[in-house]
Amino acid sequence: MVKFGAHAFVWIGDWTLETGNATIHKAAQTGFDFLEIPLLDPLDFAAAEHRAALEHFGLGSSCSLTLPRGAHMPTQPQAAKDFLFRVFDQMEILGSRYLTGCIGYALGVQTGAAPTPLERAQVAVTLREVALEAHSRGITLALEACNRYETYMYNVLADAHSTVLETGASNLFVHADTYHMNIEEEGFYAPLVSVADKLGYVHMSESHRGLVGTGTVNWPEVWRGLEDAHFTGSLVLESFAAINPKLQAATCLWRPTNVDSDTLAREGLKFLKEGAARAGLYSSSR
Repeated sequence: MVKFGAHAFVWIGDWTLETGNATIHKAAQTGFDFLEIPLLDPLDFAAAEHRAALEHFGLGSSCSLTLPRGAHMPTQPQAAKDFLFRVFDQMEILGSRYLTGCIGYALGVQTGAAPTPLERAQVAVTLREVALEAHSRGITLALEACNRYETYMYNVLADAHSTVLETGASNLFVHADTYHMNIEEEGFYAPLVSVADKLGYVHMSESHRGLVGTGTVNWPEVWRGLEDAHFTGSLVLESFAAINPKLQAATCLWRPTNVDSDTLAREGLKFLKEGAARAGLYSSSR
């Protein structure tokens, strides 16, 4: 059965000790299995305090990030490794064992051209080393494909899938995001099924980043794809009620959604559970 998570951006844009612990409380109160925590700055992260809050509320966690501009993996592989290893250090203290997102590139970095074979090869080589280190710490990884306006490196699931397979790492998976898929993919069903062997994590996100089910994402096709992919991973509500200042320019998130956080979370979780139940991915009696 799948697990249901929520990105912290459903409630807050800037993660601090106070806002982070308040969000942990909110996610648990709403009924999510885990919270996706943005670990954008491992040097300014109160891992021990957040672990205590997670344990207090009985909530699981995953972490996500984009590499810093100075650690864009295709051109700065050593800086990328150093950054990710620092993230692993904090995840161990936090007690989190899943890292996902833009782990192979920096969001917002563009070259004005398509990725070269050398750039893709460099990411595969570096992620192989990163995955080996992650494996030694019991950490699972997932590489996200994002739309062309945010990155030139991986826009469709097939490209992320190719690099994941090239690494040969058993603990590296594909991270799909329905917001990005809505821009880049030729439909939802076929791309999801085509990466079924490595699909581990899905951001369930609407076309306008607001309340799921109220935009242009073809949700029946998404659910059918996940059903036929025999998906058993994590479904994560990613709606942006707040805007992260570090990601605002890269993601072009100039305004928050017109639905409040609690509604996004409550109605979003209901939408995910009902869809997953219809697809046979979740039992409401759980």
